[in-house]
Amino acid sequence: MKIKQISILAALSALFTVSCSNDDGGVTMEEEQDAKGAYEDGILITNEGPFNNGTGTVTYISNDSLLVEDEIFNLENNEDLGNIVQSIAFDDELAYIVVNNSHKIHVVNRNTFKSEAVIDEGLLNPRYMTIANGKGYVTNWGETADETDDFVAIIDLTTNTVSKPIPTELGPEAITSNTDFVYVAHQGAFGQNNKVSVIDTSTDTVLSTLVVGDFPNSMQWDTVGNLWVLSSGAPEYTGTETNGTLTKISTSDNSIAQTFDFETTQHPSDLSVEDDIFYFGMSNAVYSFSSDSDALPTEAYISDVSFYSMTVNDGKLYGTDAKDYASKGDLYIYDLTSKELTNTIPVGIIPGGIYFN
Repeated sequence: MKIKQISILAALSALFTVSCSNDDGGVTMEEEQDAKGAYEDGILITNEGPFNNGTGTVTYISNDSLLVEDEIFNLENNEDLGNIVQSIAFDDELAYIVVNNSHKIHVVNRNTFKSEAVIDEGLLNPRYMTIANGKGYVTNWGETADETDDFVAIIDLTTNTVSKPIPTELGPEAITSNTDFVYVAHQGAFGQNNKVSVIDTSTDTVLSTLVVGDFPNSMQWDTVGNLWVLSSGAPEYTGTETNGTLTKISTSDNSIAQTFDFETTQHPSDLSVEDDIFYFGMSNAVYSFSSDSDALPTEAYISDVSFYSMTVNDGKLYGTDAKDYASKGDLYIYDLTSKELTNTIPVGIIPGGIYFN
């Protein structure tokens, strides 16, 4: 499929813009487009960029995949995001772009990508963010050589400042929340961990810590409010290989309700969900698992695929390919019903996050 660039479309639009009469309070077509936002109704890809060299970027892709624009933050603000663009979190009309090595968060309008603020104090190797009880919560690895200084930073969303750090277990990574609690998966940063912390958002203290599998890498919710945690297990190179697990947490009392064990050599990642069907990647394949199943799947749902990151949305599976980690990667789109690859779209360097605006 031929990819048309937004910049070309914008140029043509500028040539043929027709103004409506202002006598009756009308607006021009151009003003109407600006009000909506160029990046509304589409996919945002966070591209990490070269490690310690250069900048990460965000790529926009329209829902029909016909329009693609790279480096949209630079395009709209004439500046770079910084080194290692890690993730994005959304809150109403705002998007929070977490930049790991540069220790900051860019706050932008999610539809225009115009800059609103920069949070650049009180963060140290920030990773992921969630919004709960009117506040932002951001996982931070701290100094890489210190395994005791990891924390979750609380963001005042009114002033865009860090109001308080919450000291945590080693390696806070994935983070999610419901009405009352924030859940933090401790993958271990440059070390190793096997815990999920539960933070009470009314007191901003760690309420409890649950033991799950080694290297918890992703979390998703089912439709009745249970939290599912996928752990990859310790890989062989650690010297003590352990199996991956899929753990169900009952959030009514924050207890572990069920644990599914993989084989010792199986190391799943990238848990995603749609309509209570979970999907994850493992051993060059994608597997599916229903929330009411009593056993893990033994046959692949889609075979002969391997992604740097993946997720599902609206009947499609999206997976990224980081290639050689130095040149631009690709986004692959599969139809979940037919299991067929429907599109391949070039994106930025090391595409790590897939978000739906």
